[in-house]
Amino acid sequence: MPLFFSYFPIVFLIYLMTRRNSMPSYKALPLCALLLYFIMLVVFARDPVLVHAAVLDGLLIAWTPIVIIAGAIFLFRTMEATGAQATIRAWLNTVSENKVAQLMIVGWAFQFLIEGASGFGTPAALAAPVLVGLGFPAVRVAILCLILDTVPVSFGAVGTPTWFGFSAIDLSAAEITEIGIKSSIINGIAAFVVVFIALSFLVERKALVQNAVFIVLSILACVLPYVAIAFVSYEFPALLGGGIGLVLTIAFARLGWGLSQAPINVRDFQEQDSQEQDSQERDSEETRPQVSLGALLKASFPLWGTVLLLIITRIPQLGIKELLLLKEPAWILELGSLGVLSVSASLVVSLQSIFNTPETWSHSLLYVPSFIPFGVISLITLYLYRSGQGRRVVNETLVQMQNPVLALLGALVFVNLMMMGGDQSAVALIGQSLAELTGAYWQFFAPFLGALGSFFSGSNTISNLTFGGIQDSIALGLGLDRTTILALQSVGGAMGNMVCINNIVAVASVLALGNKEGYIIKRAVLAMLAYGVVAGISGVLI
Repeated sequence: MPLFFSYFPIVFLIYLMTRRNSMPSYKALPLCALLLYFIMLVVFARDPVLVHAAVLDGLLIAWTPIVIIAGAIFLFRTMEATGAQATIRAWLNTVSENKVAQLMIVGWAFQFLIEGASGFGTPAALAAPVLVGLGFPAVRVAILCLILDTVPVSFGAVGTPTWFGFSAIDLSAAEITEIGIKSSIINGIAAFVVVFIALSFLVERKALVQNAVFIVLSILACVLPYVAIAFVSYEFPALLGGGIGLVLTIAFARLGWGLSQAPINVRDFQEQDSQEQDSQERDSEETRPQVSLGALLKASFPLWGTVLLLIITRIPQLGIKELLLLKEPAWILELGSLGVLSVSASLVVSLQSIFNTPETWSHSLLYVPSFIPFGVISLITLYLYRSGQGRRVVNETLVQMQNPVLALLGALVFVNLMMMGGDQSAVALIGQSLAELTGAYWQFFAPFLGALGSFFSGSNTISNLTFGGIQDSIALGLGLDRTTILALQSVGGAMGNMVCINNIVAVASVLALGNKEGYIIKRAVLAMLAYGVVAGISGVLI
């Protein structure tokens, strides 16, 4: 009975969001969270105090993705209001009018770099509006960005899913390094499949074949340094691999290496009709708008300024990260049975002993990518352009955030309730039942358990923390290589990024897509299944 009710809320949620007349996430997620609340009390007979503590903790945790999304929306509303977006679009067309090149530069290499610096769903929130600004259809851009923001995720936010995600397991430094190496190799192999799948949502097969050499060069530009760096560090593979790959991909595009001169028909391309598009493609190089270096630097400041500020605040060796994460309370307030509220000198807000239980919540106001970098960079951008559009940008952001707030509050309560109970939690019961079904073939299914964790929590790090111990015990019990299984767990957490509720809501919110989350999930899950098959086979070979 507990196992049935562990699966039921998930199945019901997927049904609501993927049926023909799908329910929007801001209704489906709170509804399923309410259903799960009663299941925890009635079926699992959880302590009501612990259940309510988990609910409050989930409501508080939800504000982390909420403020990140709000910051990203504010940044791109600022770029639109100041005209920076239009300048970047004009420059990208001077680099290459080839649509495949534009997708690989922004959707692949740029996202790779941002994931290495930050994570938290930031890459798709940054890249998707740029591609939409270039005229690509928003829904398909969301799918592409979600699928492509997977390969670097095992080393996202300066390697957090690897070095912190497995911190609860007794692993030596050599074993963690080996997990990182294997994760990078498996993700690197999968990249050659997942990139083509992602592009196929926007580009016809003929164009993929004609531009295949460029696509492969761009993949290699990111993946080769990514794998090489994993042999010496599990913090910088995605960050440095993405940086090197972005520079090389832009260079390849400028040189035209592997790019076809034939016109490319983009699926659902809506910026102009075919006759107008054909006319533009016959225009000479001289008729294209030229963008000066100064104008480009100014227009792209919101992007490179964001990346720079993320890197400065993420690399431990610079010392700023440590300052932003100071947890020593500078101010404490007793809130009775509600808990103990404290604020540190670096504005790390925490609530300890929620309802006198072990549940705790913490939010780093200056470290979570919201005010820094999005808010700061947006304000500087408005100043640079002497724009008086600040009030309008704020109002547009607040309006666009209304439904995502409800969706994310429901999602995080749902996640917390699914994960409460330790070894007897609904999530753990699902994992154990899957292991029993697969037996010695577990290595082919290990990535999907990792993906399940990301689907719920929106984080490869949390997926590794949640399922790492289960994966390790399964590996030891079945006599499988533990570092390989844990690498597959990390890869699964990365590939689950494309179907994770938080990320889908985030990118849909930034693009103002409305009720499209179910449509996105149904398409992205096919790519995830292909990713998982490649990962499982690769895990056997390495």
